[in-house]
Amino acid sequence: MQKYTEKVHSEREEEPEIVWVKRTAGVENKETEETTENSENKPKLPIVYSKNYGVNFAKLEKLHPFDAQKGKNIQELLVKYQLVQGKFYEPTEISKDELLKVHKEKYLRSLKWSFNVAQIAEIPVLVFVPNCLVQCGYLRPMRFQTAGSIMAGKLALEYGWAINLGGGFHHCCSYKGGGFCPYADITLLIQRIFAEESQVSNVMIVDLDAHQGNGHERDFMDNPFVYIFDMYNFCIYPKDHDAKLAIRYAVELRPKTANKEYLIKLKRGLKFAMREFKPHLVVYNAGTDILEGDPLGCLSITPEGIIERDQYVFGTFRAHGIPIVMLLSGGYLKASAKVIADSIMNLKQKGLLLTIR
Repeated sequence: MQKYTEKVHSEREEEPEIVWVKRTAGVENKETEETTENSENKPKLPIVYSKNYGVNFAKLEKLHPFDAQKGKNIQELLVKYQLVQGKFYEPTEISKDELLKVHKEKYLRSLKWSFNVAQIAEIPVLVFVPNCLVQCGYLRPMRFQTAGSIMAGKLALEYGWAINLGGGFHHCCSYKGGGFCPYADITLLIQRIFAEESQVSNVMIVDLDAHQGNGHERDFMDNPFVYIFDMYNFCIYPKDHDAKLAIRYAVELRPKTANKEYLIKLKRGLKFAMREFKPHLVVYNAGTDILEGDPLGCLSITPEGIIERDQYVFGTFRAHGIPIVMLLSGGYLKASAKVIADSIMNLKQKGLLLTIR
């Protein structure tokens, strides 16, 4: 399996030309969607959200820098912007049987102990919280978000794109959680697609969270059907050197990396990845912890940089008719919600959220 680590260069890439291609069981049909912006019959966009996404354990979540209500805050902004009119796809809570399709029984049992969950959530005081409250306030919302990621993956194949206003728990693998990630939603999503969608045999993970995605990397180690593109600050958590062996294209960033260098490396890297691997589905882990001032990401990307990043990623894969599912992953500043909502609105304005159903 070929490995490749990015080198610095100074080229700027042209934006891809958008061609809408519907793929169904290997048959391609070019089509465009008629817009019905002001119609009462406006179709529901493939955006997944549930009011059950919010983490809440007696305000103790405030001890962690993560915005525990990020999904709700984005949802409210999208309604305010009139991108959607209160209509979202809503997942049901994922069951234990579904989790066991990826997770080890021993690992799921370990979540019944608050001590273990406190380590994953990185909130030490949870050690003293009864596990029933930890289940209701933290793990249950994470199970809803995990189910949302799986639902969004299926919707992406149907519509050409989908966004889950949560998920992206890229530090969790089948047998171990960490970094606020208790369930391996990325692995569960991909394994479900492989099991149920015969036309999907290759999946690319584009992980642009500020942290290395060591969870899905451990789960897909030496799997030739999953191509991992990971771009992260190599000086911060998790520094999982063994997991790096699963990365097919790694871009290791220095702290304080800013827009220009970041976008040059991203664009060059994705072009290389697309020459090397032809995915049938892309899982885009769109962390906003790369924002300047984020206490854990330690990079220096502006809101405008994130908007350009998301536009380029969506544009690249939609131009090739490749379905893309976007997960929110990390993003610890309160400002992240508005940046994400603004970026989604920009995708809409650029014509990248047309559906192919």
